[in-house]
Amino acid sequence: MSKTGFDLVVVSNRLPVDLCVDGAGEVTWTRSPGGLVTALDPVVKNAQAAWVGWSGAPDQTIEPFDAAGTFLAPVELSAAEVAQYYEGFSNDTLWPLYHDVIAPPAYHRAWWDTYRRVNARFAHAAAKQAAEGATVWVHDYQLQLVPALLRQLRPDLRIGFFNHIPFPPFELFQQLPWRRQILDGLLGADVIGFQRRTDAANFRRAVQLLTAINARSERFTIKTDDGERRTVAAKAFPISIDSAAFNELARTPEVQQRAKEIRKELGNPDVVMLGVDRLDYTKGIRHRIKVYGELLHDERISVADCTLVQVASPSRENVEAYQDLREQVEILVGRINGEYGELGHTAIHYLHHSYPQDEMAALYLAADVMLVTSLRDGMNLVAKEYVAARHDLSGALVLSELTGAADELSGAIMVNPHDIDGMKDAFMHAAHMPAAESRRRMRRLRRKVMHNDVSKWAHAFLDMLVVVGDENDAHRNRGESLSPVAEVENIA
Repeated sequence: MSKTGFDLVVVSNRLPVDLCVDGAGEVTWTRSPGGLVTALDPVVKNAQAAWVGWSGAPDQTIEPFDAAGTFLAPVELSAAEVAQYYEGFSNDTLWPLYHDVIAPPAYHRAWWDTYRRVNARFAHAAAKQAAEGATVWVHDYQLQLVPALLRQLRPDLRIGFFNHIPFPPFELFQQLPWRRQILDGLLGADVIGFQRRTDAANFRRAVQLLTAINARSERFTIKTDDGERRTVAAKAFPISIDSAAFNELARTPEVQQRAKEIRKELGNPDVVMLGVDRLDYTKGIRHRIKVYGELLHDERISVADCTLVQVASPSRENVEAYQDLREQVEILVGRINGEYGELGHTAIHYLHHSYPQDEMAALYLAADVMLVTSLRDGMNLVAKEYVAARHDLSGALVLSELTGAADELSGAIMVNPHDIDGMKDAFMHAAHMPAAESRRRMRRLRRKVMHNDVSKWAHAFLDMLVVVGDENDAHRNRGESLSPVAEVENIA
């Protein structure tokens, strides 16, 4: 396949690798952290595919290159664009709005203007890499205008969009000054995927209330003022992980030995509790630590027999809300360790950096209890990784009801992360769960995770894209246009 004509093009804010420049000016690439790369890597690594995205380094012009069987096409962003499009509109406007306004969104017209301009650049980059009739799969909230912009450039393409984060209820979404432009951008796709049925329903309700489109069902028809039409599907496709690969990794002697070493390094406590998150205010880290501190205060646990390991990988460190969160978490951890720590026994082991997959698998094996207490989460793949690692059917998963994973992982101990007393009881239940109950719950969890893996997710989405694409090809062959909505030209 020519490198300017790929049958599959993935478009996301970031490439699956990060640019690293050492002191001597040598450039190297490392695999990017994050759920999106983890989910998509198995899908594209064996395909003749191109991946369009930002390198992670501002003001860097980088030529396209091959990496691990995928052709990577970097999109250049200036430092000002990163500040306004990414840190600003994407992560200080859309992210809090789409996560139930846990933090207040900021609305700035300059951010929106930059968001539009950058989305147009991504659309042009994708159009350049796509072969005639290719499939282009656009990902996540940073690029919601790309589908319609790309359709204007290349009406021959089959375009899918997947929203990895929640889509808010209309009562929140209507706050956004550019709500209609966002909907028009998304409606440029043939298939729009969401993590949960409620997210898809929220989107269709917004379409219903803000446009003239009848979007009550998962598949609906878009008609323009000129009578042109095409089909759009908007439904849930719960994302997953490469569960077989994670299961195999956790079974390796090296990982199992490392898990034993971790427990020894922690002082061989009776119970190891584990939290693994990006340092984000949606993850409920403060609530989790507060619960653990109260359990110590109530003497329901002690640092001699129970320890908490909290991995909090750095995230959006230039956004003020994230800087404030880091300070609050580190103060809380320091206070609890100061009050309850003993020589040889640390209450909370707080680790503010990322780890490779083999170390994560060892941590999952070392942990008796996995704590996922998100205040709002599109899915949460950490919960699925923990389950995939527990091949011996031991361990317990405490899972927030407000995650997408809660729809699937019914064997977990479900919690409302705002209910501190309820979480305290759940933590204790998980810590002292009888072995028979643990095996029963974990067996049920593993059936779901091992069956519904990332391959099944990708095939379900792409198969739907084929069905809808064929239907729209039939429209086009009958001479019907594929314009998404009457006002789509207003977003660019």
